[in-house]
Amino acid sequence: MVTAAVFPGQGAQSIGMLAELADQYPGVQTRFAEASEALGFDLWALVEQGPAQVLSQTENTQPVLLTSSQAIWDIWQAQENAPDFIAGHSLGEYSALTCAGAIAFVDAVKLVRKRGQLMEAAVPRGQGGMAAILGLDDQQVETCCASVDGVVVAANYNAPGQVVIAGEVAAVTAAVDACKEAGARRAVILDVSGPFHSPLMQAAREDFAEVLDQVELVMPTIPIVQNVDAKLPADLDTLRNNLLGQLSAPVRWSATVSTLLDLGVTYFSECGPGKVLAGLIRRVSKNTTVHSLASPEGIRATIA
Repeated sequence: MVTAAVFPGQGAQSIGMLAELADQYPGVQTRFAEASEALGFDLWALVEQGPAQVLSQTENTQPVLLTSSQAIWDIWQAQENAPDFIAGHSLGEYSALTCAGAIAFVDAVKLVRKRGQLMEAAVPRGQGGMAAILGLDDQQVETCCASVDGVVVAANYNAPGQVVIAGEVAAVTAAVDACKEAGARRAVILDVSGPFHSPLMQAAREDFAEVLDQVELVMPTIPIVQNVDAKLPADLDTLRNNLLGQLSAPVRWSATVSTLLDLGVTYFSECGPGKVLAGLIRRVSKNTTVHSLASPEGIRATIA
């Protein structure tokens, strides 16, 4: 059996997540204490108590999710062999690389905190946005985006018939209307703080390049399929360039999953809170087995 671990990105967070795991596995709070010390504030208190508005701020969500995935990975790998491949959705790619030894945990926590800050600062709040488009194929969404004035592009190719667009607010709104006219089953503006994975993130990409250069990065011990091109990076330069490109390029999650399937993967484990990726993977391949590791039962089911 060929296996893959996949790591979620923003949107998987919720108040009280991992509480059940933390009750049974003390290592969860140990990981959060390590991250809290690195960042200078209590990350676990934020997860347990909120408020949700603060938890959902990009600069907080990213280190929270990375730490959550690392804590779950620790529990899982104490009882199970490592998967054959890894991948992560957007921010989840950093979680995947950290768990596979490409970035030291404390360095990674600080890195994604800074990544979140730069993403927030790249476009003034209220000037950029994102929207989810359901029921159109990729080409139809791209055509609708190209048909309106302003900057708006497909930002997340999440699954067949599920694409997220991003760009200038007026352009996103116009593209949503165009998608509805084209027959979209649903087209809704998302409550996010910026136009992530669009050309408007270019400033964040340039600033982040300097930050990434200061972090020791090595090839992961487990092969990773990256978001930008849905391929296995051949070398460290490619890996690093893809991490930078990811900020302003679309997340090609459907293609990433397809690549893993082509590599022979028949079993996926979602290493992080929630079950968002499980749902997306099943839309790509209905008969593929996916288990969530966000609960003790999920970890036991995966091992069994």
